[in-house]
Amino acid sequence: MRYSTISFLSDFGHADEFVGVVHSVIRSIEPDATVIDITHGIRPHDVRAGALALARAAQFLCPGVVLGVVDPGVGTDRRAVAIEVGEGASVLVGPDNGLLASAVAMVGGATAAVELTNPAYQLPKLGGTFDGRDVFGPAAAHLCAGVPMDEFGPAIDPATLMPGLLPVIGVEDGVLLVEALWVDQYGNVQLNIGPDDLAEWGDPFSLIVGDRRTTIAMRPAYRAISTGEVGAVIDSSGLVSLAVNGGSAAEALGISTSDELRIDRTDGRSPGASVSVTLGRSSSESEGS
Repeated sequence: MRYSTISFLSDFGHADEFVGVVHSVIRSIEPDATVIDITHGIRPHDVRAGALALARAAQFLCPGVVLGVVDPGVGTDRRAVAIEVGEGASVLVGPDNGLLASAVAMVGGATAAVELTNPAYQLPKLGGTFDGRDVFGPAAAHLCAGVPMDEFGPAIDPATLMPGLLPVIGVEDGVLLVEALWVDQYGNVQLNIGPDDLAEWGDPFSLIVGDRRTTIAMRPAYRAISTGEVGAVIDSSGLVSLAVNGGSAAEALGISTSDELRIDRTDGRSPGASVSVTLGRSSSESEGS
């Protein structure tokens, strides 16, 4: 099977030559492959953030090869892998460190996997610190050129692949425990819950950050959130996100990625009453708007 598209995510950034070098290596092997950059702005070494970004993107990516490189364990004994999904509809290539796991799950699970060990499909290594260039990029390109997966190395039982690192929700003393999965560039805070998870806590609900309660009401769009109010919307991933119309919910509430938050019933408080908001760039310009 040949693939025509490589969807590429990394924590390389754009200050150095790393992204361009991987693009050039791919082109030198398979010039007909189209490379789509998902993002290279993942925080350095943040496997969890990379896994979340891939999971959010997975169902919208073109069928083909997905190249993910957030690899703080480069040069160690962690495995380099290619994971087939959809009986060959796509292949995910990257380190076996949990980066690919959530995206694999989002599209139905692995149907096969191999370890990338065959030097015939790698560049000669000048050192052990750039597997994006030497191992993963070449594997993605050779897959597009029609090299069968079993040529890259020994088969792996998909059950032995490193699982994802996504948090789970819980209930403690009648309070819903959630996590801030992601804060986007507009300051919208994506939570690890969907609208159904909130049903028992009502609308509006109380959000507890530290010892501070803020009443949050669900709104249909960013612009439906009143000035000075922190509201909640269903975002483009189908999850609950906290937002401010024209400002940053993260700043207003003092929330960072990975913070644990609590959700309780409101006890009659008014939406957004306890929050002072500084207006800035409009959240309505965010993804999905």
